[in-house]
Amino acid sequence: MDQGSTARPPAATHTWVALLSLAVAIATLGVKFWAYLATGSQAVLGDALESIVNVVAAGFAFGVLAYAGRPADREHPFGHGKVEFFSAAFEGGLIFAAALLILWQASVAFWRGAELRALDLGLLLTVAAGLGNGALGLFLVRYGRRHRSAAIEADGHHVLSDFWTSAGVIVGLLLVRITGLSWFDPLVAALMAGWLLRTGFRLVRSAFGALLDAEDPAFLARLVAALGPRARNGVIRIHQLRSIRAGRFHHVSAHVVVPEFWTVQQAHDAAEGVAAEVVRELGGEVDITFHTDPCERAYCSRCDLETCSVRCQPFRGLDPLTLDEAVLTDQQVHWWR
Repeated sequence: MDQGSTARPPAATHTWVALLSLAVAIATLGVKFWAYLATGSQAVLGDALESIVNVVAAGFAFGVLAYAGRPADREHPFGHGKVEFFSAAFEGGLIFAAALLILWQASVAFWRGAELRALDLGLLLTVAAGLGNGALGLFLVRYGRRHRSAAIEADGHHVLSDFWTSAGVIVGLLLVRITGLSWFDPLVAALMAGWLLRTGFRLVRSAFGALLDAEDPAFLARLVAALGPRARNGVIRIHQLRSIRAGRFHHVSAHVVVPEFWTVQQAHDAAEGVAAEVVRELGGEVDITFHTDPCERAYCSRCDLETCSVRCQPFRGLDPLTLDEAVLTDQQVHWWR
């Protein structure tokens, strides 16, 4: 028994968002290299190198989203959405590599020293690039979360990390301008590299977790909150709840306990009705597959079905469905109940 969402955000929209990110990344890269050529700052160079990663990652995300938007087929019955997590892992790896390169450049600058010039122009260009990245990054993260696109959200986090590195560069250039101490420049570059190492590691870890179908406690909690009130009138209990994510699409399965004397049609209709209601409540892209189990007269005290012909215990009340119960396997349920 399967119930899927009928309202899916168009994949073409995600592709255009990725294209916007790519265009802004190219423009920002040009501005930052202009700032580096004007100032000779290692911090600005590090910021520009990180923007090269932005361009490569945005281009990669554009191609990935075009592929992820393909419908399910014979070879990929669950769709192509998981490729988004490869994009997120790739982007995290690029950020990590850029951080190591920036750290190396900062070390060289500490050793050899650096002479900065045209600081006012460099500050102006870096501020303009930073503000553009901040606005774009916030838009991408919010869009990615709203439409459950791992690639777009990862791209947004990357752009935001670029915003914060630009902010660090601005602070460094201001300190050099105020104090005349040029070593503030490679110091800021080194601090920037540390921030990027952390960001890249978190993106890679999150992407690999999704690729390995790691449990998503937040989404499961939403599922349980939607399923709990519907465990009544013959839908007795729900267990073996599982969810895997393929890009922005969630595939959900669970076992539903129904009265043992119900016909196949009755059990089917009840399970399909619950699935349809949950899909409407959760919104987004989700499908639900239910397997029905007979009650075996083991749930009588918690079953509120008034027309039960096999009840062996009086009904004492409905227990709230919890996440701990919902994820139990068939074997665990026999012990738990």
